[in-house]
Amino acid sequence: MCNQTVGLVQREIESHGISTVGISLVREISVKVKPSRTYFLKYPYGHALGEPFNKKQQTAIFEDCLNLIKSAQKPGIIVDSPYHWSIHKIN
Repeated sequence: MCNQTVGLVQREIESHGISTVGISLVREISVKVKPSRTYFLKYPYGHALGEPFNKKQQTAIFEDCLNLIKSAQKPGIIVDSPYHWSIHKIN
């Protein structure tokens, strides 16, 4: 499913009263689609929850997303992850 479709599905789910948080690897698409809440990571495709085998980092990202449901003050918010990919350099 493409990133735009996921954002549109997220908005539809929200319209039925269910809170959602999207994880984005491409900020430009999130800005364009405007899902309710987005957690942006500058990570390579396929690694939206963190580096392979880095359970501590993956858990922290997941918890950040859950906390975003409580802390988001307005719809369409995009929060930048504080984590950095350390396995190899991202272009």
